Amino acid sequence: MTFAVIDTISAAIRSGDFSEAERLCKTGLSAHDRDENLLSLLAISLHRQGKKTAATAVFARLTELFPDQSVHWGNYATILRETGGLQEAEDAYATAIRLDPRNVAPLINLGLLLIQRRDYLAARERLLDALDIDPELPLARIHGARACSLSQDFHGAEDLLKPWRQWLPLKDAALQVELANLLLLMGNASGAQELLEDLGRRNPSDLQVRLLLANVYERLNRLADVELLVQPLAGNDHLDQRTRREVDHVLATLALRHRDPDAARLLLERAGPREGRDQAHYFKLAEAFDKLGETGPALQALQTAHALQIEELKITNPEAIAAHAPPLPPAVPQVSASDYAQWPQLHAPNADHSPVFIVGFPRSGTTLLEQMLDAHPGLQSMDENPFFNRLADKLRRHDTRILGNLDVLQQLDCDELRKRYGVLVTEKVQRRWDAQLVDKNPLNMLWLPIIYRLFPNAKFILAVRHPCDVILSCYMQNFRSSILIAASASLEQLAKAYVAAMQTWLHHVQVFQPHVLVSRYEDLVADFPQQTGRIASFLKLDDAAPMMNFDQHARDKGYIATPSYSQVIEPVNRKGLDRWLRYRREFEPVLPLLEPMLRRWGYASTIPTE
Repeated sequence: MTFAVIDTISAAIRSGDFSEAERLCKTGLSAHDRDENLLSLLAISLHRQGKKTAATAVFARLTELFPDQSVHWGNYATILRETGGLQEAEDAYATAIRLDPRNVAPLINLGLLLIQRRDYLAARERLLDALDIDPELPLARIHGARACSLSQDFHGAEDLLKPWRQWLPLKDAALQVELANLLLLMGNASGAQELLEDLGRRNPSDLQVRLLLANVYERLNRLADVELLVQPLAGNDHLDQRTRREVDHVLATLALRHRDPDAARLLLERAGPREGRDQAHYFKLAEAFDKLGETGPALQALQTAHALQIEELKITNPEAIAAHAPPLPPAVPQVSASDYAQWPQLHAPNADHSPVFIVGFPRSGTTLLEQMLDAHPGLQSMDENPFFNRLADKLRRHDTRILGNLDVLQQLDCDELRKRYGVLVTEKVQRRWDAQLVDKNPLNMLWLPIIYRLFPNAKFILAVRHPCDVILSCYMQNFRSSILIAASASLEQLAKAYVAAMQTWLHHVQVFQPHVLVSRYEDLVADFPQQTGRIASFLKLDDAAPMMNFDQHARDKGYIATPSYSQVIEPVNRKGLDRWLRYRREFEPVLPLLEPMLRRWGYASTIPTE
């Protein structure tokens, strides 16, 4: 077959005239039925026309005629994957990889297939294998980050996406959408917004991009922009079913933000889940029912949501839901008073040069406290980041025994860990060096030993709220952390986790005697000016006034990476108090578990008797 004929067929494919390319290929094959180039171009032209059965047969013939060619096995595997033959596709990808181990394409495609099969850990390994071959390839990094996040390796996902700006412009719109979704998941809402707005400018008719951008704007509390994007679609009768569902879900979120839970319920019930494992749908539906006072349907929706999450955990992290698993795995082994006595005395930053740590069980009011402090010009927060998890991972990689023997950390070790902490902070926020850092992460309460080892003079604010309100709020949250998902599987499990976390905190507070201010949510709501002054006095701030305007500061800030992003842009109010009483019957079995903490924090007298 002459090069001229091949060039003519290739030109037809490039111009989109796939039927002409098919005709030319078949004409050539009538005389040369085993020609590799003609068969490859025929398979491509059939595939581009949607003739997948015919294309599959041609790709299969290429593997029979040229069994040593990795590219044919890879192409054959891809069309098998598209037509539902996942096991056959996996076997074909394995053959392609065996024939050419340095070819990243079949490795990436096998990773995507494994994601489709929900084998996330295996997908992560294959995609990281591709990165070993080509570490700078954006395709492998973006898909690899997706596999990492699905495997609960959020640190790995963040590391893979760090150079994302160097990859722009991405010529693949679908890949840019995936990158935007991952950036939003990692807390980079501005990056996701930038990518989606760019796609929207290039293709204004792409409704998927429009709806994704609407979701980003909602997370940024830009509700007017959400309405501009979505309201024109509300009455469009020509949307396909998938798009109609997405529109209804965005409209339902808007209705909840505008305090119209009945409209949200109707929209969500009409739409139904967007796919079989749509946990977010059931959490949103539960929120609507809860705001309507319909506790039975709210609990039913929550049970469905948590059941879906547990099914996912069986794949991604089965250890978290094993029968022997603790309700909340301790971050650091407990340090006894005798252990602490063995710690050498080291030089460390004073209180003014140490971070202020806001801790507490999730949903205890930590975000409110963070936004209050961040509103003060002398303080700077950085949203919620698991920096001490990452420092602990570094120590574990060095020696698995270190976290149980923190006395082995000497001056140089602690200095280096503080430097590493500073690097992690500057990667997340543009540091204002004239402001004291505020580190808010609720479950840092479990990391008190290592925090105290590095910052023994630091001040802590412990957020406390009625344990039953905390547990109910956690039960209604769509957490992404496997630890919190497992802990939130039931009210009883949450009660056990709450008590375990508090007991760990109280034990270490007794051992270390750090500088701690307890901030009760109920007291803060009851007398906001007085409690704000109390916090300012604890932190030695001259003027508490800026903290009083935290809600305006939060609105100006835009993205807030916690579930309460829609609440902290409002002035302090009493809406979150005593919600649990509507679910009193469901709480009856867990009240005995909580009784020690109810007494410890002064809530025992708030439990009404029948």
